[in-house]
Amino acid sequence: MNGTRPSVRLRRGHGARLKRGHPWVYSNEIEMDAEAKAIPAGTVVRLLASSGVPVACATFNPHSLIAARLLSRNADAEIDAAFLQARLKAALQLRARFCDNAYCRLIHAEADGLPGLAVDRYRDVVVCQVNTAGMERLIPVMTGALGELIAPSAVVLRADSRVREHEGLSSYVSIAAGAIEVPVEVHEGGLRFPVDPLAGQKTGWFYDQRDNRAFVSAMAEGCSVLDVFCHCGGFGLAALAAGARSAVFVDNSQAGLDQAARAADWQGVVDKCTFIRAEVLAEMARQAGETFDLVIADPPAFVTSRKSLKPGLKGFEK
Repeated sequence: MNGTRPSVRLRRGHGARLKRGHPWVYSNEIEMDAEAKAIPAGTVVRLLASSGVPVACATFNPHSLIAARLLSRNADAEIDAAFLQARLKAALQLRARFCDNAYCRLIHAEADGLPGLAVDRYRDVVVCQVNTAGMERLIPVMTGALGELIAPSAVVLRADSRVREHEGLSSYVSIAAGAIEVPVEVHEGGLRFPVDPLAGQKTGWFYDQRDNRAFVSAMAEGCSVLDVFCHCGGFGLAALAAGARSAVFVDNSQAGLDQAARAADWQGVVDKCTFIRAEVLAEMARQAGETFDLVIADPPAFVTSRKSLKPGLKGFEK
C-alpha cells in the first residue's frame, strides 16, 4: 500500500510550523501542482519536506484551506484497523483517569490523533461526528475498530455539521452499525438524562460542559435558577439536584425542552420546573423585571467566522 501512496511536497520555507508540532498544513504551504490537485479528497498521502525528505503521513484534500491533516510522523505508517484501535485504546485509557469513560467524549479529533473525528460515547452507543474527507474515507475501518474495542450496540454517524461544506462533503445522519432506540441515556453527576443522537444538537449532549455544570451546582442550594439556552436542561437540573428551590428553563427548541422535562421527571423534580419555549433573547428582555438568584446562559456560537464577528458581539452584549 505505502509504495503506491501519493506524495505531496511542502513549499520551500514552510516546514517550521509543522516541525513545532502543528497538526495541519494549509493549501498555500504545499506545492499545489497539477499532480497534487488531482489527488482525490481524503486520500492518505506521504508529506514531504521541500527537500523531498518524508516527514509525515496525512489525509489530504486539495480543495480545502486545511489541505493536510497529520495522522502520524511516520510517512509510511499503515493507517488500518490496528492503527485506529491503538488510537482509540489510548483515548479510552486517558478518559478512565479522570471521568467515567462509559459516558464521555471518547475522541476529540486532533487532540487524540484522529483529525476530523469526534466520538461521544453513551455506554453502548457511540456517536461519530465526521467532519473531513479523510475521516469520511476511514468510516468503515473506524466502525470496525470501535466494534473490536468496545462492542457498541450501535454506531451513529452525525455527518451534518457545517464544517463539512469546506471539505466538499454532503450532509447526512445514519446508523453505521447495530440498532438504536431513542432516547439513549447519559449519566452524569448521579443524574440521568435522555439524549437523541439522531436529531439532537451535535451528538445529543455536551460533555465539554461537565465541569461547568458541577461548578454551577455547587453554588445552587436554596436558589431560584434561570437556565437560558437550556438545551436538555443539564445546568438547571444539576442545580435542582444540588438543592435549588426552583428552575425556569428557556429554549427555542421544543425537542430540547421535552428532553429536559423528561429528565426532570426521571429526577423527581418536575414540580420545581417551568419550561418556556421562546426566542431566548426576547424572553430575557420580557423577564427583565424579574429576579433570580442564579442565571445560567450557555448560548450557541454567535461568532463562527470573521464576517459574523460584529453581529455576534451584539448578541453577546444582549
